[in-house]
Amino acid sequence: MDTEDYTKKCRSLSLISGGLDSQLAVCVLRDAGAEVEGVTFETPFFKADAARKAAAALGVKLHVVDFTDDEIALIKNPPHGFGGAMNPCIDCHATMIRRAGELMTSLGYDFVATGEVLNQRPMSQNRQSLGVVARTSGLEGRLVRPLCAQLLEPTIPEQEGKLDRAKLLGLSGRRREPQFDLAKKYGLTDYPSPAGGCKLTEKGFGHKLRDLLEHEGLDERRLVELLLVARRFRLPDGTSVILGRDANENRLLAARRTPSDTLVAPVSVPGPTALLPRVVSESDLDAAMRLVCAWSRFDCFSGDITVKIVADATTTERTIPRPYDRAPFLPFQIT
Repeated sequence: MDTEDYTKKCRSLSLISGGLDSQLAVCVLRDAGAEVEGVTFETPFFKADAARKAAAALGVKLHVVDFTDDEIALIKNPPHGFGGAMNPCIDCHATMIRRAGELMTSLGYDFVATGEVLNQRPMSQNRQSLGVVARTSGLEGRLVRPLCAQLLEPTIPEQEGKLDRAKLLGLSGRRREPQFDLAKKYGLTDYPSPAGGCKLTEKGFGHKLRDLLEHEGLDERRLVELLLVARRFRLPDGTSVILGRDANENRLLAARRTPSDTLVAPVSVPGPTALLPRVVSESDLDAAMRLVCAWSRFDCFSGDITVKIVADATTTERTIPRPYDRAPFLPFQIT
């Protein structure tokens, strides 16, 4: 059977992150006789910009799926636990593949593909983890890993003669030289480094996320998205303070305020805006006003600082006397 026959019979939906491996998977699938469309997933924790750019360069149609609710559910209850931070990688990947499988079925495609390489990542891409993902996603037999397929059991489209197994690859391990050689072969020059891209793998971000989970919870997407900006403090009685770091963040916090939030901002000196999603006590509100003053440009002005407090539909002003010291607040900053 020649490649043209495969192309007529085989249709694939390939996960595209934008990285080199996912781009190579598309190229290898095409060589193996598959018609390919791409799918990628987007949340506040990782964006689809690189995937959009890669799909455009490869000339493949890309389906972008909002994955936020799925990810939050996994953070609340990760069946296979977290990685080094708040990253439920195995369950996240399995759920992505399950969602891709649903799209595959609705589009009438034959299988889902990924750019995974056996043993490239010791925890999430060993043989056992790849098997867990296939079974958990419900796509066992319909999940093709074209970069390492020859080291794995044949999948259904290979067994049915719809995909040319001889043109799939047998890559394994953490060495990247084979992928770089393939990139030259296929003319791929624009791809990000394999590390990074997901905020959930960052320990500092994980601290902020866990704090939100334990206090306000993750059901309000607005608060989840605000984890990506500003400084964060948890005051002694439990009030959260989201403190802008520049004028753009100050405007963003003011724009994202809801009637249940309290906004604190200096009016007599330049300084940060603070958003308080829930004020637990008057003591914490007083502390928040002092915190705003401590991060303001008070050193350039004499006299006390006037701040405005916006709560419900009411705006009031308070004068906060000196001194303004950051040190008392540093133990309450979440980093």
